[in-house]
Amino acid sequence: MTESSAFRTDRYELTMVDAAIQSGTAGRECQFEAFARRLPSGRRYGIVAGTGRLLELIRDFRFTDAELAWLDANAVVRRPTLDWLADYAFRGDIWGYQEGEVYFPGSPLVTIDGSFAECVILETLILSVLNYDSSVAGAAARMVSVSLGRPLAEMGSRRTGEYSAVAAARAAYIAGFASTSNLEAGRSWGVPTMGTAAHSFTLLHDSEEDAFRAQVAAFGVSTTLLVDTYDVTRGIDLAIRVAGPGLGSIRIDSGDLPTVVAGARAQLDSLGAVNTRITVTSDLDEYSIAALSASPVDAFGVGTSVVTGSGAPAAGMVYKLVAHRDDAGEWVSVAKTSTAKASVGGRKRSVRRLDAAGIARAEIVLVGEADEDPTGFEAPDGHDRALLVPFVTDGVIDEGYLGAAGTVRARTHNARVMQELPIEAFRLGRGDPVIPTLYR
Repeated sequence: MTESSAFRTDRYELTMVDAAIQSGTAGRECQFEAFARRLPSGRRYGIVAGTGRLLELIRDFRFTDAELAWLDANAVVRRPTLDWLADYAFRGDIWGYQEGEVYFPGSPLVTIDGSFAECVILETLILSVLNYDSSVAGAAARMVSVSLGRPLAEMGSRRTGEYSAVAAARAAYIAGFASTSNLEAGRSWGVPTMGTAAHSFTLLHDSEEDAFRAQVAAFGVSTTLLVDTYDVTRGIDLAIRVAGPGLGSIRIDSGDLPTVVAGARAQLDSLGAVNTRITVTSDLDEYSIAALSASPVDAFGVGTSVVTGSGAPAAGMVYKLVAHRDDAGEWVSVAKTSTAKASVGGRKRSVRRLDAAGIARAEIVLVGEADEDPTGFEAPDGHDRALLVPFVTDGVIDEGYLGAAGTVRARTHNARVMQELPIEAFRLGRGDPVIPTLYR
């Protein structure tokens, strides 16, 4: 393994480059675009996530001696292509929707300008990052919207791959989750981390009381005690006896949660622990969180559902060539016309059409000349908001979108733009996109 991200791709990306180099078309200037033909089934909006991760992976997309030697030994590409790959670095331009932005079908989420070879080779990387991270963010946003301001913690590392776990924690945080149990997400992206003890810690000790005393001795009375290893009622009574009425929180991970939580709150209050918070976990998703809206729950921990996109593990994004220069140097718009998979050719610019109250009413996608600045749209209405921002210019990445600072920037942007959505967007029942996408 090397630090390069170049092998996080499919073989056919390199074989296309190989054939294009041989045919003399590899250097032809092109424009590619990542977009979603549709939202995951029943969803009314999507959330862009993964952009900051993607930009770092593009920065590290280099073919070192280790990658080149493997390609050569396995006869993946010819010698001229190996020589081209040895010097590869993306030197073009990338625009896109700011991370954390709301998107709809047809939204030009990322636009990539450069030679055919340097753009097409990034296809798998772009789609693997945006499809997964945006799927998680879309699911997380739905959970946040029904949590009624109560904090959510991402706890799904054991329910996905070890690399996906970090990406999921970051995406959920961008969409409004308060914290994660994943330490690498904390170190790499600045996501606040949380966690105290699982059932195994209780089972390790000779008694539940011994386990509680050990945890309080280690972390103080502000800790969270897991009270459902044996019996919730007995566990709560024991927790308050050990920690006192100043216990920070209890966690409940099983049972008929509305009933159990109501009983737990009454019991805590009767014991004088009126400020002890109740956190629930237990395979939650947006529907079970909504069902607990009237319950005295103070915080939620979500695992499997958020890291799997709550039934939509990929956002359905595609990456298509939309324009290229011909042999005469003129731009030619191109588009796929296959049944149910048609795309719209040409450079896109887009705005969110807002009404006087600042509520989104339409996604306006303008199809124009390839040389037009995609960020230079003059909105016909003062309430409209341009959506595309530059990420990479002549191969130079805007570092404001990277690292922990870029993650906070995306989270802040998401919190702001979610306020533009019509109230119908937050219904959990199946429905069409909450606003239409209009091409002009």
